[in-house]
Amino acid sequence: MSDIEATPISTPRLDLLPLQAQHAEEMATVLASPDLYTFTGGSPPAPQELRARYERMIAGSPDPAVSWCNWVIRHRDEGCLAGTVQATISTGSSPAAEVAWVVGRPWQGRGIAAEAALALITWLRQQSVQTVIAHIHPRHQASAAVARAAGLTPTSYRHDGERRWRLLL
Repeated sequence: MSDIEATPISTPRLDLLPLQAQHAEEMATVLASPDLYTFTGGSPPAPQELRARYERMIAGSPDPAVSWCNWVIRHRDEGCLAGTVQATISTGSSPAAEVAWVVGRPWQGRGIAAEAALALITWLRQQSVQTVIAHIHPRHQASAAVARAAGLTPTSYRHDGERRWRLLL
């Protein structure tokens, strides 16, 4: 398995578009609610900070055995960005991906994160990934619901206070 790159993914309502630096300004607005950082820490990024982060992410992992795949979530009917999904894929004899998602406050509660996470997992299966992992704060019920809807199940393993969720493909 060689370097894996994000490619466009479509669902009935969403387009998952490979991350580009120019998404930073609109995404800074999407990520502007301080509530989004309750369980992960941090604070809303400024557009220039987000652009620099996106440029580092797009440059890729310094480890040749790891691929960073990142997408913005575009809500097709509304014609705007609504969040992100990402997968850090470790290649090797048993390829695995650690996934994460975030959806801006105005779009929460509408199944967007679950739809995007399911589409991401379908894409990962096509890349021959065998295990999907997510780390979720034990009090983050909305994120746990997304993981459950995407087929992941909680494990007893904890890392930095978060519970590991896993799906074997």
